[in-house]
Amino acid sequence: MMKEVVVTRKYQITIPKEIREKLKIEIGDKLLVSLEGDKIIIRPIKAIKALENLASIADRLLGGPKKIDVVKLVEESLEKETGLY
Repeated sequence: MMKEVVVTRKYQITIPKEIREKLKIEIGDKLLVSLEGDKIIIRPIKAIKALENLASIADRLLGGPKKIDVVKLVEESLEKETGLY
């Protein structure tokens, strides 16, 4: 889908209604603007997708999700602090 838009004197454009609806872009949403060659690319940034991307990066850098034994951590902490456990 391709639509023509006009750049205003403040260098703003209006995203056509069909595109806004298809991508579910709402007032206040953030968009990522990038330059690829001679093209301006505008992509919506959705919070959940951003978190998924962040988790994916963390998984690659840290070797994946880690399992934590919370009970063991509490017991060790109690033992260290009180010497009772």
